[in-house]
Amino acid sequence: MAPKFRDVDQTTPLLMDCNNNNGQCGNDIRTRIGNGTIVHIPGDIDRSAKPSPLDAQYGTTLVDPVDGRTLEHPTTNLDTLMHMLNGNLGTGILAMPDAFKNAGLYVGFFGTLAMGVICTHCMHLLVRCSHDLCRRYGRPSLSYAEVGYYALDSGPSWAQPLATSFRRLINTFLIVMQLGLCCVYYLFVAVNLRELLIYFGVQVPVLTVLGYLLIPLTLMNMVRSLKLLTPTSLTASILAIAGLAIAFLFLLQDLPHSASVRPVSSWSTLPLYFGTVMYAFEGIGVVLPLENNMANPRDFIAWNGVLNTGMTVVVCLYSAVGFYGYLKYGEQAQGSVTLNLPNDNLLAQIVRLLMAVAVLASYALQFYVPMTILAPAVTKHFRHRHCAEYGLRLVTVLLTFVLAAIIPNLGIFISLVGAVSTSTLALVFPPLIDLLTLWPHGDRPARHWIVLKDSLIIAFGACGFFFGTAKSLATIFGTSEADLSGIH
Repeated sequence: MAPKFRDVDQTTPLLMDCNNNNGQCGNDIRTRIGNGTIVHIPGDIDRSAKPSPLDAQYGTTLVDPVDGRTLEHPTTNLDTLMHMLNGNLGTGILAMPDAFKNAGLYVGFFGTLAMGVICTHCMHLLVRCSHDLCRRYGRPSLSYAEVGYYALDSGPSWAQPLATSFRRLINTFLIVMQLGLCCVYYLFVAVNLRELLIYFGVQVPVLTVLGYLLIPLTLMNMVRSLKLLTPTSLTASILAIAGLAIAFLFLLQDLPHSASVRPVSSWSTLPLYFGTVMYAFEGIGVVLPLENNMANPRDFIAWNGVLNTGMTVVVCLYSAVGFYGYLKYGEQAQGSVTLNLPNDNLLAQIVRLLMAVAVLASYALQFYVPMTILAPAVTKHFRHRHCAEYGLRLVTVLLTFVLAAIIPNLGIFISLVGAVSTSTLALVFPPLIDLLTLWPHGDRPARHWIVLKDSLIIAFGACGFFFGTAKSLATIFGTSEADLSGIH
């Protein structure tokens, strides 16, 4: 059965544990409502509820989801904005011309704007559901998978037995998506550095460059604090914007007429476009970790807050790079726009270097999310947990090295990762969680419209998942017949 939760003021629901000096031990629990008055709630109301399997992990302290957090290294709004840009301005933005090639100029442009709005809305849904569920269960913060768990646990009776499985499913998709991003990042850096070395007359295979990159990546990923990663995120964001600014000097030169490219592409390649664009909106995995680590988390989802500001910049840059990149290079657009730049131009090599270093610095942020999932599950079996976590980080970096070495094509792999993981995490799960979180509030205003809106987003994401995955796999396994530009 669903756990019972108090019907308290949802504006400032500060619930205190009996171990707190301000609380009261015994059968009654104190709660401070919005006007500051402390009232007593009989203890048997809560003790009659089924204990949650997550209680052992967090204890019984009930705090406000925003004001009650205790953070060792909280991040500022600027820190979070840098992480937000860093988490989205990776290899995905450089693949946008290739995405537009699979959709057509105008379908790609307006489709990217529409999907950007939908993805941003789903990010808002995820954070708001997290706050609502924190209030119900008295948790200071929740991860993505825990939000899914509690949404089912407090939802309809038929869904409650699936809560644990849903949590594991979300964690699996998060790990697949983030490690897939890390593999693409790793390969992207190696390919662009190889092109730079060739410019200076050094012939070296990509695999050798991948091997040399192991040392800096391993050292970088020994950092366990998100706050300590702020300098790398700031550096990555500055370098990425500088690299894109210089790249636009090439994209905007001698632009052909818009009639030289297709306004609408074939239906058969639209799933590849969807997968690439969804891969580009790769920040869904870091949304809750970023919000959970903020010193002022209320600023994250304000109308002019970190989320809207960051995603507005991201969507505009995605649309511009895709539009002008496809208009410039047409059907010759490759999996990364840096590979289309002239090899004999020093400025083009500077763009490759800037973007390679920016993506290299972004690797640690993408690596942070799977570590928050894997580390607790693995290190609990070891006596020296810190040593075990460092060992896990080293093994995971080596795993991304192996996967990056065997990836056959950068563009198709980007589309596959986007279709498989990002579409479900960014478009399917957030509105589903919203529906389940809405379930106990049957009298919520405009409930029917909310259900319709969430259902349409789920259907859109599910179609993209199935068709995008099928098309990407078919293209990968048919590389001998397809016209693919490899990267090795």
